Amino acid sequence: MSERPVILVVEDEDSIRLTLRDFLRRKGHEVVVASDGVGAIKQILDHPVELIVTDYRMDVFGGDYWIRFLREFLRGRKVIITSGFLQPEFPIPFPVVSKPFDYGDLEALIQKTLKGA
Repeated sequence: MSERPVILVVEDEDSIRLTLRDFLRRKGHEVVVASDGVGAIKQILDHPVELIVTDYRMDVFGGDYWIRFLREFLRGRKVIITSGFLQPEFPIPFPVVSKPFDYGDLEALIQKTLKGA
């Protein structure tokens, strides 16, 4: 098992998912990825995920249902939402980062979130 916290990146756009994964790994983070909410659940079951950085709008198990799932069933996990289009029917109970985002700014928020600040 890793000594470092595991970050799960959930993003349906391949270029963003893989670029963010590589960027965070270069910054020293342990990172696993998924392309949708269903894949994310599998990663959560297989890895000790401490932080989830997830897109809001995904074709397979995304949007309001994904947010409700995170809020209801993963209360102990830290979550950051990314979105280029966000119009939920209810308030988002997690920090939201708008796309396009600066990778350095997102990494700073990740560090702050992991430290519980």
